[in-house]
Amino acid sequence: MNKLLLVLFSVVSIGTWAQPLNLKGGPGGTFSLGQRTTLSAFNHGNERSALGIGGQFRLRLSDHINTEWFADYLPATNDYTRRADYHIGWSVMYYPLKNEGFMMPYVLAGHCFDYTKHVDLSNRSNSIDRWSSAVQAGIGTHFRLTDRFDLSLSSQYMIHLGTEVHSHIIGGDVVFDEHKGGSVEGHLLFTLSLNYKIVDLWSRD
Repeated sequence: MNKLLLVLFSVVSIGTWAQPLNLKGGPGGTFSLGQRTTLSAFNHGNERSALGIGGQFRLRLSDHINTEWFADYLPATNDYTRRADYHIGWSVMYYPLKNEGFMMPYVLAGHCFDYTKHVDLSNRSNSIDRWSSAVQAGIGTHFRLTDRFDLSLSSQYMIHLGTEVHSHIIGGDVVFDEHKGGSVEGHLLFTLSLNYKIVDLWSRD
């Protein structure tokens, strides 16, 4: 599914790569849409990492400041359980360099709402779910392919502010428990995204 979405997004975008983006005085105001895939490293006991899909849009506020609004679905089937995480959130991206070259490094930080459900594969009635919020921060870079199209790669660490849920195997049985959030324990996220700039919404003073 991830590969199919990637191919479809690329095919749709190829026809518009050659069209120039008419900036109204600067990059501030550019609006873009993107498709993303995220690897989330849980690393808690028997829980495996999750590879998911999602989408995003960006609204750039100035030369150095961009915003990113995203939604992700991250499923992971483990030996005894299936875990699914849903993230809906935003990030602020800061570009320390002003140049619009091939590589544009940035730092980012943001917040998201997180819904998680854990299900025992051998007993579907044994499950746990929860809503919480989280903060994330990290680094990344854009690879500018054309005036409109970029490939972005980022790495972030996410810390839950609410409760976190985990599974444990005790005597062959799956036991779920909740932990208080706000500790240094969290998720390491790696995101690869394809983004297409649609329009410049306002002129620069």
